[in-house]
Amino acid sequence: MDKSSGLLKLEKLSKDIILNSPNGIIVTGEDGIVKFMNDSVEKFFDIEKEKSYGKILSDFIPEFKNIENEQGEIHHITLNNRILHILSFALKETTGDVDKAYLILDIYESSLLKLELSHQKGMLNDFQEILEGSHDGILVTDGTGEVLFVNSSYERVAEIKKEDLYGKNMKDLINPIWMPNSVAFVVIEQKCTVSKKQVTKSGKNIIVTGKPIFDKKGEIKMVVINARDISEIYQLREELLKSQKMEKMYLQNYIDYSEGAEKEGKNILAVSHKMQEVLALAEKVANFQATVLILGESGVGKEEVAKYIHSCSLRKDKHFVTINCGAIPANLLESELFGYEKGAFTGASQSGKEGLLEMADGGVAFLDEIGETPLDFQVKLLRVLETKEIRRVGSVNGKIIDVRIIAATNRNLEEMVEEGTFREDLFYRLNVVKINVPPLRKRMDDIAPLSMLFLARFNKKYGQSKILTYDIIKEMEKHLWHGNVRQLKNVIENMVIVSNNEYLQPEDLPWNIDPNANINKRMINIVAQNEELNLQESLDALEKLILERAKSRFRTTREIADYLQVNQSTIVRKLQKYNL
Repeated sequence: MDKSSGLLKLEKLSKDIILNSPNGIIVTGEDGIVKFMNDSVEKFFDIEKEKSYGKILSDFIPEFKNIENEQGEIHHITLNNRILHILSFALKETTGDVDKAYLILDIYESSLLKLELSHQKGMLNDFQEILEGSHDGILVTDGTGEVLFVNSSYERVAEIKKEDLYGKNMKDLINPIWMPNSVAFVVIEQKCTVSKKQVTKSGKNIIVTGKPIFDKKGEIKMVVINARDISEIYQLREELLKSQKMEKMYLQNYIDYSEGAEKEGKNILAVSHKMQEVLALAEKVANFQATVLILGESGVGKEEVAKYIHSCSLRKDKHFVTINCGAIPANLLESELFGYEKGAFTGASQSGKEGLLEMADGGVAFLDEIGETPLDFQVKLLRVLETKEIRRVGSVNGKIIDVRIIAATNRNLEEMVEEGTFREDLFYRLNVVKINVPPLRKRMDDIAPLSMLFLARFNKKYGQSKILTYDIIKEMEKHLWHGNVRQLKNVIENMVIVSNNEYLQPEDLPWNIDPNANINKRMINIVAQNEELNLQESLDALEKLILERAKSRFRTTREIADYLQVNQSTIVRKLQKYNL
């Protein structure tokens, strides 16, 4: 290329730069007549530059009238709600004439460009963090095999140091023993995704997959290589099989236990240590004729404990009469429990009626909700306990009965004694042996066998063949169970009737039908189940649950980050922390 040709090329390049500059450029003569303007001036002032040549600048752009005679100054004009900065200066021609030039800058556009560049830089940093955080090895080459990027995991999986990869071509790494060929070159040659097995320097087997990235012309511009340790996959598979085997054994043990209980007609099961202690005490006092007071929340199975005491006693072949004191109106308690003679009161049966305590003669009378009885009745009940004598309403004669009293309540009788709503002497007479039945949330080991027992009964009742899975058992063990065993029984019956699945899944649970329902309770459950959690562990548990919920709703980490209003890199890091 000769000098003149080079000058012409340089002149053309300079002209192209000026014409396509984002800043406006205008050149006029000393008389203000326009000699040149670039495309950006057209956009700023909404004019046609070809029609402006040979005309005075200030005639069609009035904003320049005040700055035509001022050189070397920066001026500001407002145009369409934008502030333009105009620098005017002189241009000396080779002929000696002096032209005027104006450089017009849109600071707003520059700011937008700066923000966009900053945003793009932030996204690039996020993508780099994501790639760096990947457990799989990732390496990227260009269309010729030159290494562009490599993460730390690739160094670990492929056993090649980063510094030995950057600035190198994959052909430089080919080794006849452990890398006879690079997947990058196979991808470049075949122009499709390729997977192959490789052996590392230490003899470890890895799977390497290369995927081509094409440009607009259909040529390969990059190859993304993913490397994974096969031994890790085998290990995960073994752990999965072992876990599935353990889950099967776990469920089978409870199935066998529950089926055995069902055949024996048992209504109460005890796997947890706390419940085993309850049944051990119940069995111990079974053959003593002392009164027993059973305490516990509503639905824990107080009546079942009372029946267990009866079944273990010498009275097991005699009557077991349940009397719900809270369900009988106060004015009828005496007649219901003690009976009445004919004509004792208006509406009384002409033949009289045997009382419930008399019906239990020789057996056991279970007084449920004893805390609901009025004070005047408590006096009469105390006399029965002291003398074993009952007197029917309307009778002058008493009758000695042989009945064992077992009472139960979900109320705090000691507080009621202090308040004066329960007689102290009756409390001590009932509280000879006290049995506290723990709530279901304090004996989570009982959930599985009880669930199996209830499932078998409801399957039989409704002609179904539903099966509990390990996942649903674990989900139920996270629940608080405010309704205790009664609530558990209700939930199992609900799923047997409502669920369309043969194998019941966590989503079949009533509180999971709407995944967003009761989320606060679920969050509290995780923390509440473990009293050993410190503050940080509690926060981690809640954070993990929030991330699990968000991950189920959104497809990408960026969407999760936007929803939770944190950086995407934070989401990536925390998902890795909790193995989500």
